[in-house]
Amino acid sequence: MEVLELNDKVSPDMALRKKFFQQMQTIRTVEDRLLQLFSEGRLNGPVHTCLGQEACAGGVVNALQTEKDVVFSNHRGHGHFLAYCDDVDGLVAELMGRRTGVCAGVGGSQHLHQKNFYSNGILGGIAPVATGMAFAEKAKLSDSVVAVFLGDGAFGEGVVYEAFNIAALWKLPILFVGELNGYAQSTPTHLEQSGNLELRGQPFGIRSLAIDARDVMDVYAASQESVRYVRDRSRPALLFLRTYRLGPHSKGDDNRDAQELERHRNEDPLSHLRRQLDPAWCESVEFDVRDRVDRAVDAAQRASVADFYELEAKWGS
Repeated sequence: MEVLELNDKVSPDMALRKKFFQQMQTIRTVEDRLLQLFSEGRLNGPVHTCLGQEACAGGVVNALQTEKDVVFSNHRGHGHFLAYCDDVDGLVAELMGRRTGVCAGVGGSQHLHQKNFYSNGILGGIAPVATGMAFAEKAKLSDSVVAVFLGDGAFGEGVVYEAFNIAALWKLPILFVGELNGYAQSTPTHLEQSGNLELRGQPFGIRSLAIDARDVMDVYAASQESVRYVRDRSRPALLFLRTYRLGPHSKGDDNRDAQELERHRNEDPLSHLRRQLDPAWCESVEFDVRDRVDRAVDAAQRASVADFYELEAKWGS
């Protein structure tokens, strides 16, 4: 089975491009601010940002019917979460360990949950959970789609292929999204994985689509096509997004070449999209987003600190 390539460009839609810019700028600003907060000692725990990968979150999540479809995210899930529900206040407060956080401040970056959005930091561990959810949706005779995000490193986990097998064997409505940023933590993918990751669905007969993820409109078009296939046929599909992570794996652990980083920074999805829009309008959006994030940080700072033992007593009763 060959990996399909999406060659047809989506027709220009300025309103949609503006929507994506606002969303991607929000993700970028939040992620930058989280790294700053960590450096200031104002939040604890891991901070895996998706800087440079904003088009993946925006393009895929907006192709879903979020009122009924299910999203499973991974350790690098802030962008997926914001694209899903736009809850800046809840996310910032959660990472700052405040009771006003989306999970009352005890879930942190690795355990986000709101409505049909779930995340977990265990590498590849969400694949079988998402597959089980797809089985549940099929058993309920719903036409809901489950989308699950996987990074390069997850394709080295055996449980991912067990999920592929069951999804294909039982014809489950699940879209596996591979965000291929070229690294697993700090190790280049070619030093960690043998062969072409984009062909990994072939032995299971899973339909695969692979695209460059620099242009969010291309990601959106490919995601719409993949989601439609999964929903209409109740079969699994794979969508591979070739992207690049501009930030470190988590906080400051980065030994990549400075010239490599600069080259990708100049052509990242947000910069690419910004060049298609009015600069004055973009500056206005950037100002509004910074103000929104500042207010979210201030509100979280004033909120009560999460009390795990209090919540444990409450939830356990």
